[in-house]
Amino acid sequence: MTSLTLVRRIAARPSIVFEAISTSEGVATWWGPHELPVVSAQVDARIGGGYRVRFRTLDGREHEAHGEFLDVSPPKRLVMTWAFSVGGEPEEDGRTSVIEIDVRRIDGGSELTFTHSQLRNEISLASHQAGWIGALDKLVAQLGPAPG
Repeated sequence: MTSLTLVRRIAARPSIVFEAISTSEGVATWWGPHELPVVSAQVDARIGGGYRVRFRTLDGREHEAHGEFLDVSPPKRLVMTWAFSVGGEPEEDGRTSVIEIDVRRIDGGSELTFTHSQLRNEISLASHQAGWIGALDKLVAQLGPAPG
């Protein structure tokens, strides 16, 4: 199994970044790769709570991810399971992986460290990395890039 880690500097307080990653309204604005739209987002950010996010690709196919929150420590840390219920990366069919998001205060905003672990192989890693780069770039565009 393999994992990816991405770091983004964001021009917003940790509490604002945490709200964007832990609420239905926030997730609906940035989740999903690149310009792909979120069709629906349901987030219950509490330990044992769940989420379900659906987005549509340019060819009209829909993908839906869901999971359970394992750690919710506002405004610093969010840990959740990750699985596809519709579409997704074929290498991950029937599998669950883990996402950890840590947010820390820096001069001019926040630094977000995003780790997606327990991915099956390099094919899955490449697919998820491309998707998460696009999604996190949308989050930074929405909240603004931090200096540095």
